[in-house]
Amino acid sequence: MNRTVSMIGAALVIVTVFLFAVFILLGFSFGFYLVCMFLPVGYIMMAAGLHHESGSDRKVAANTGLVLAGVYAVLVLLVYFAQATTVRTEALNDQASRVLNFQRGGLIFNYDLLGYGMMALSTFFIGLSMKAENKTDRWLRRLLIIHGIFFPGCFFMPMTGMFTAMADGKSGNGGYIALLFWCLYFIPVGVLAYRHFRMSQGHSSD
Repeated sequence: MNRTVSMIGAALVIVTVFLFAVFILLGFSFGFYLVCMFLPVGYIMMAAGLHHESGSDRKVAANTGLVLAGVYAVLVLLVYFAQATTVRTEALNDQASRVLNFQRGGLIFNYDLLGYGMMALSTFFIGLSMKAENKTDRWLRRLLIIHGIFFPGCFFMPMTGMFTAMADGKSGNGGYIALLFWCLYFIPVGVLAYRHFRMSQGHSSD
């Protein structure tokens, strides 16, 4: 069961990140809001599988990564559930729209960045907890650890006020290009994790 759940989680990461990129290119905002609510579930399943495999000497890193995965999930689910419900279905005044509408920046956008900053920290600690035994594991561990570099930008950049232009609809395409770059980075993480779990014999139950 452990192996199966972990593989399903990795597969869900692959599918949701791929669809996220497709919906961004198509300009289908409801689509990428929807898949972003399933991505955290898949990521937690994947991270829990790697946590389960970590040795006792690496449990602190693994536990930290798994807890941060939960923080990421809560923040992101709140952000995108608000977009798919309140923002999409209710008539908001300008002030409420500035706060709640993801595409206009503001508080909800900053929470989204904070969520993905927590995800970056989570991957960093999960990567530290891995014992790489083959080429697939070594690449997966590297990508997870390197993904941690997204944390400072996600955490500190909103404090500079550089995203305030989004509140007036002046953001341009830079944000979407950054999201597509992230998708190209994270899809291989899901693929390598899926291969890792498929080849793994270290789970106590299947």
